[in-house]
Amino acid sequence: MKNYILEEKDSFTVLGIGTELKSDYTDYAGINKEKLDFWEAVKEDGRLDTLKAIATNDYIFAVNEAVNDKMMYYAGVMTEASISEESRVIQFPKGEYLVVKGDGQTADELSNKLTGIAFGQVLPEAKNFAYVGGPNATVEMGQRNGVVFGEMWIPVVRK
Repeated sequence: MKNYILEEKDSFTVLGIGTELKSDYTDYAGINKEKLDFWEAVKEDGRLDTLKAIATNDYIFAVNEAVNDKMMYYAGVMTEASISEESRVIQFPKGEYLVVKGDGQTADELSNKLTGIAFGQVLPEAKNFAYVGGPNATVEMGQRNGVVFGEMWIPVVRK
């Protein structure tokens, strides 16, 4: 079963509010707890609502990016606007993207499922393309029948 597609995307930017992930990159439980805590915080303190208010669409991005040898994680939206809170404009390059589609009971479950499929199955088995770094994102696109659906977007290059 092929659970992904390769898709050409124009470059785009995401405005994100972020946190540094302190867990070792192999500590999946630690990383997932940090991400969950971060999402609870940005929902509770209103920062996510601030981002949603200036978004150009309904997509909510969970972005992973290495910045200055740090693992950074952002809640973000597509927008041309800026906000007063500390934020980062994250550039996604034009090119081919690995796109994994799925759904989950919660946004967190969606993100974990898509990340597991992308990094645990598709990329290790890929023969003709590879992820060589740069930001990647889980994109929460909406809900239907009480289920959160979305995609994971990972920039790739042909081998």
